[in-house]
Amino acid sequence: MRLLVTGATGRVGREVVRQALAQNYSVVALSRSAGKLGIQSEHLRKAAVDVLRECSVIPLLEGVDAVIHAVGIGSSKVPTTIYSQGARSIIAGMTEFRVKRLVVVSSQAANIWANQSLFAKVILLPILQHLFGATYDDMRRMDRVLWESAVDWTQVRSPYISSNPPKGHYRFSNVIVPPHYRSITAADMATALLDIAARSDLNRQDVFVAN
Repeated sequence: MRLLVTGATGRVGREVVRQALAQNYSVVALSRSAGKLGIQSEHLRKAAVDVLRECSVIPLLEGVDAVIHAVGIGSSKVPTTIYSQGARSIIAGMTEFRVKRLVVVSSQAANIWANQSLFAKVILLPILQHLFGATYDDMRRMDRVLWESAVDWTQVRSPYISSNPPKGHYRFSNVIVPPHYRSITAADMATALLDIAARSDLNRQDVFVAN
């Protein structure tokens, strides 16, 4: 499989690249600072690209089988379009070269609040929205970009992503946010993304993962 990974120098993106290469994938790694990736392989192509610029992204989708869109800026108060416009750029390239499979990293906090626990709806989510609403607002705009597209996307709603050592397992749900889905390590998140990218039964769905 030839896999394109955005946000390749981030905590999750770097792990996706490393694990994909270990599984003998061919990887195209996108980041504004791709030279800082620090991973070498004959099966790895690094590209320094701004995902907000469709014209730069589209040619890199040629020959790709699947995309893991792990770009992000973390939780921020600063307005952004990195999630929504980044998804548009990727989908434009996927459409051009008839690439169907897309896995996107989003957040539980950007999910529909009605699907959350009572504690989350009443206490946690209002606090997070007040502090980091700019990030979550753009993730919600990304929701619309995905639904308006024709690609086979899966949106992974993650909890807090930690830098702790991997636990070697993760929990998964494609129904609702289960209780105690509080965190996941970056390495286990990467494993989940690669597993989900290989599945054909989760197209156009939100899913939830955690340790």
